[in-house]
Amino acid sequence: MTEGLKADSKTRLSFFEKYLPLWVAVCMIIGIVLSQVVPGIAEAIDSWTYAGVSIPIGIFLFLMMYPAMLNIQASELRKLGRNPKPIILTLFSNWIVAPIVGFALANFFLPGQPELIVAIILLSSSPCTAMVLVWGHLADGNQEQNIVNTSLNTVTIIFLYAPIVALLTGISAIAIDQWLLFVSVLVFIGIPLLLGLITRRTLIPWKGQEWFDQTYRPAVGNVALVALLGTLVVLFSLNGSVMLSHPDLLVLVSIPLIIGFIVVVAYNLLVTRFAHLAYREGVITVIIGSSSHFEIAIATAVSIYGVGSIAALGTTMGLFWEVPIMLGLVYLSKALDKRGFWKGTPM
Repeated sequence: MTEGLKADSKTRLSFFEKYLPLWVAVCMIIGIVLSQVVPGIAEAIDSWTYAGVSIPIGIFLFLMMYPAMLNIQASELRKLGRNPKPIILTLFSNWIVAPIVGFALANFFLPGQPELIVAIILLSSSPCTAMVLVWGHLADGNQEQNIVNTSLNTVTIIFLYAPIVALLTGISAIAIDQWLLFVSVLVFIGIPLLLGLITRRTLIPWKGQEWFDQTYRPAVGNVALVALLGTLVVLFSLNGSVMLSHPDLLVLVSIPLIIGFIVVVAYNLLVTRFAHLAYREGVITVIIGSSSHFEIAIATAVSIYGVGSIAALGTTMGLFWEVPIMLGLVYLSKALDKRGFWKGTPM
């Protein structure tokens, strides 16, 4: 989920974050209008490329990814052995259940639409790494577990994302450029991760933890939000004509996305109950196990298929639906807790 937005233990949803689906819709409309009133905008933007990569999109995507990497704390990974059960359940959901559910639903609902199938696979195979810190805080979950899990997810994406996407697209008999898939992970995860770690090691000793958490990260998070919305305007301006000609495609890709969220959320709710987790650990497991890292999905779709592709548009719908669904999950979890859904002993 939006991994570039600020999220620490004291964070509440800002006005922009709370109404993110509305801003996404506004950006979609702006992009579509631009595609019609400025006919040459798509060609102009598409011409700013280097080695086949759109320069504007590349800059926007990097600005979206870098803030997420400021959340990773390598020292937190040492705590994995203290309470491994929720960590293991989350990893299983992120890397086994969600990709398989996405793969199955995409192939069932989207036959003959290979780019949309790939879009679903890209989204379902990418676990969230930062916005879950906000959702977890709003749900009063175990934030220490949240930080450990998001840090671990950031590391595992580097090694597991490309192989799982390559495997599932191969089973679907869809040929993709695996070199570009690898490069996407390296450029949009590896480099921001390295810079994020360097930033933490440099700024925290210099300016202090409080300044880093209360000033630097929120400022960079605002830049990430602007970059996210700018990316959407560009994507929809390049695809406006296609959307107006085939609006059914966005409705079509939304069906497996929404059903996939429902299935994975239901699975995580049940498995945390049967595993006898307490509410604070269970809710974090459900939230992280049910969310996706749509930035890397968008970046990969753009790298493989291009800025003006149906695949890139398909991945943006993951963002559009995930925010209201995850916010709804926060309130659902609190309601279930009041009814005694989780009966484990708090850690």
